[in-house]
Amino acid sequence: MTQENSRSFSSGVNQSGVRDYNERLLLSMIQRLGPMPGSDMARQSNLSAQTVSVILRSLEADGLLIKGAPQRGRVGKPRIPMALNPAGSFSFGLKIGRRSADLALMDLMGAVRAQTQVQYHFPDPDALLAFLQDGIAAMSADLAPEQRALICGIGIAAPFELWKRHEIIGADDRSYDSWHGRDIVKEMAAFTELPISLVNDATSACYAENTFGQGRKFRDYAYFFIGAFAGGGVVMNGAVFEGHRENAGALGSLITRDAKGRPAQLMDRASIFWLEAAIREAGGDPSLLWTQGADWADFEHQLGPWIEMAAQELAMAALSCCAVIDFEAVLIDGAFPAAVRARLVRRVAALAQDIETIGLYRPEFAEGEVGANARVLGAAYRPIASQYFLGSGMLNSSV
Repeated sequence: MTQENSRSFSSGVNQSGVRDYNERLLLSMIQRLGPMPGSDMARQSNLSAQTVSVILRSLEADGLLIKGAPQRGRVGKPRIPMALNPAGSFSFGLKIGRRSADLALMDLMGAVRAQTQVQYHFPDPDALLAFLQDGIAAMSADLAPEQRALICGIGIAAPFELWKRHEIIGADDRSYDSWHGRDIVKEMAAFTELPISLVNDATSACYAENTFGQGRKFRDYAYFFIGAFAGGGVVMNGAVFEGHRENAGALGSLITRDAKGRPAQLMDRASIFWLEAAIREAGGDPSLLWTQGADWADFEHQLGPWIEMAAQELAMAALSCCAVIDFEAVLIDGAFPAAVRARLVRRVAALAQDIETIGLYRPEFAEGEVGANARVLGAAYRPIASQYFLGSGMLNSSV
């Protein structure tokens, strides 16, 4: 039995007045485990068959569930699996990065219905607001009126203190000052009535990995996401842990040493902006680094040394994390091609084997699966999850 299948859901409650919880429980089971008949849901949730049947009929009537093909071959009536209806709800996700912004429209199944991107040297708040407003209008226009009514919110993924380190990526003080005193969420509310939620971009990527990627296979893991700057997330007992100030898993801030032995942070040594700077210094055009799906083969002279430097720092950081929490795995992903990710993770794992780990269990090193789109996917999924699903912490591990 795989670890994913060995997880069980928290028990449902049969008393009256808790229908919303039980609805979320059944929707979460289907979202996490796939289509299943009501009898299986009743058994796994400890709800009565009658309670499950009533809830499933209600969710189907509301357009959130659809019937699958009957499962025949057993004695008695065929079992009919229930599945999420992709068109049952929609949400927008906005990723604000230091080099680009992405806007995506997601359906209830987590599929991206539409997506657009804008690149820049440094994000300008006024331009971002216009990008979001125009993008929402264009994507909404492609939906039927009844579908537009099912859009449940906007999730925003942005770096913590976006304006910091502006000089490292070549932004001037005017770009830095443009963010002072700006409340982007409040300004967005001026042109949309949709609920808006904000989350750190690396945490958002971690949510996406834990929902749609390799993270589903592990109970406790550290997650590194390498973008313009390195960041990360923490997953414990199957749930993304944000901390009481929503800044847990700020792994890019881990302390390391620079080339001269001075204190530095992981983001100073294992971030794509270093590769960008090396390409520009060599006379190349690094703009392809920020274009999804681009091939980085032309950057090999700079890419190889960057992978070596980043891998050394990530190996040390990963084992340091495991000294604090006994993670079973360390997942690494980023805004780069899959081939680059594979090379980086292999090198991190190899270097970690050469580091003394007395008193530690060595974690499994694995690639993330979601890739460069993780931050915007996590942002788009957040409104849907908050409205229809239980938090991933409601999953318990079987003994």
